[in-house]
Amino acid sequence: MSKLWGGRFTKNTDQLVEEYTASILFDKELAEEDIQGSLAHVTMLGKCGIIPEEDAETIRDGLHRVLGKIRRGEVEYAVSDEDIHMNIEKLLIEEIGPVGGKLHTGRSRNDQVATDMHLYLRKRVVEFVGLLHRLQTALIEQAKANLDTIIPGYTHLQRAQPILLAHHLMAYVSMFQRDAERLMDSYKRINTLPLGAGALAGTTFPIDRHFVAQQLGFDRVYENSLDAVSDRDFIIEFLADASMIMMHLSRLCEELVLWSSTEFRFVELDDAFCTGSSIMPQKKNPDVAELVRGKTGRVYGNLVGLLTVLKALPLAYNKDMQEDKEGMFDTVRTLQGALRLFAPMIETMKVNGERMREAVNQDFSNATDIADYLVGKGLPFRQAHEVIGKIVLHCIQNGVFLLDLKLEEFQQFSKLFGDDIYHVLQPETVVNARNVYGGTARPQVEGAIQRAEAATAQTLAWFEELSAKA
Repeated sequence: MSKLWGGRFTKNTDQLVEEYTASILFDKELAEEDIQGSLAHVTMLGKCGIIPEEDAETIRDGLHRVLGKIRRGEVEYAVSDEDIHMNIEKLLIEEIGPVGGKLHTGRSRNDQVATDMHLYLRKRVVEFVGLLHRLQTALIEQAKANLDTIIPGYTHLQRAQPILLAHHLMAYVSMFQRDAERLMDSYKRINTLPLGAGALAGTTFPIDRHFVAQQLGFDRVYENSLDAVSDRDFIIEFLADASMIMMHLSRLCEELVLWSSTEFRFVELDDAFCTGSSIMPQKKNPDVAELVRGKTGRVYGNLVGLLTVLKALPLAYNKDMQEDKEGMFDTVRTLQGALRLFAPMIETMKVNGERMREAVNQDFSNATDIADYLVGKGLPFRQAHEVIGKIVLHCIQNGVFLLDLKLEEFQQFSKLFGDDIYHVLQPETVVNARNVYGGTARPQVEGAIQRAEAATAQTLAWFEELSAKA
C-alpha cells in the first residue's frame, strides 16, 4: 500500500529518509492511548453526523479488534508507515476495509499525537503518586521504629549535632510529599485535551471537542489550536518533577551507600537489594542505591534535551517535536524502576542503633549545648563560643571527649560550670532540648509523623480516586 499521504508526491520516500524520520520504533508505546483517543473521536464523528453512525460502529469494532491483536502481540509495525498513528490506521483498513479511512476525518496527526501523550502521561503521573506514597509509608514506619535512635547530624559531612534517626528520615518524607504535590498539581495541565485543533487551525467539520473531552475524562480543552498542537510544557513539567524526585532519591542513595559502609556501619541493606563481587567474596555492594544515584543524570539529560529542542521552534508543529517522546519514555521507565525498588529496600533495611549511639558518644556534636548552657548562666554567646572552642581543642589534644572531662577541667575554662553540665551533654538531653516546631526533639518528631500520615492519607485518597477513573 502506498503512503496514506502520498497523493501529492511523485517519488517514493528514500529508504534512509524513512528510517531516519520514522518514530514507530519508540512511539509504538502509545498504541493503546492512540486507539483510546480514536474510539472517542469516531464516536463523536458519528454523534455529530459527520460520518454515518453505522460507519462509526464499524470503525469502533475494527479498533477493538486491532487493540486485541496488539495486546496479544500479533502485530508487526512497519517503519514504512512511519508512526503509531499510520500503522494503526493501516491495520484498521486491513481489518474493515476502506471505511477505516474515515477515522481520520476532522483531525491531524499533530493533534492526535499530542492527545496520545496527554493520555499516556496522565496515567503515569497517577502511578508515580502512588509509588511515592508507598515510599513515604516505608520511611514513616522506619521513623516510628527509631524514635529513640540517635544519630550524628551532619553539615559539610562533618558531625554537627545529634538528632533522632526518625527526624532524619522524616526530612525525606517531606521532600517526597512536595514531589507528590507537584505531580498532583501538574495533573490539571496534563488533563487538557488538544484533539480537535487539527494540524494547527482547527477543522471545517462541525466537531464537538467537549464531547470528546468528556469521553476521555479530560477536564478541559485547549483554548487555542496553535497552542494545542505545539504545547509540550506538560512534558517538560513532568521531566522537571521527575528530575527532582530522582535528585531526592539520589541524596538518600548517597547516605545509604555511606551508612552501609564498614566505616559507618549505621545500616545494613537487605541481601535482596545488594550484589556481590566477581573476585572479592566478602563484598556486599549497595548496587541499587548506586544505580539510582547514577541514573539521575539521564533524567536530568532528558529534561535539558527537550528544553533545547523547543527553545527556538516557531508555531505550530515542527518535526523537531518528534524528539519529545524517547526522553519521556526513558524517564518514565527510569523513575518506575527506582521507585518500585526503593520502598521495599527501605522496608527491609536494618538499623544499627548501637553503632549510631557509639558514633554520637565519640564526637563533639554536643558542643553547641555547652555554649547554650553558659549563655543560660549569663555569659554572652560570642564569649561562650570561644570558651567551648578552647575546651574542644583541649579534648582533641588529650584524646578525650567532652563527657570524659572532670568538673575541675571544665571549671579551668569557666567557673560557671556545675555538676549539671553532665546532664546537658547527654545525647538524649541534646536532642530533646530542641523542642521547637520542626526540631529533632521526640515530641516534635512524633507530631511530624502524625502530620505526615495525615498528608499522605490525602495523597493516597487522590491516587485512589484518579486510579478508579483510569
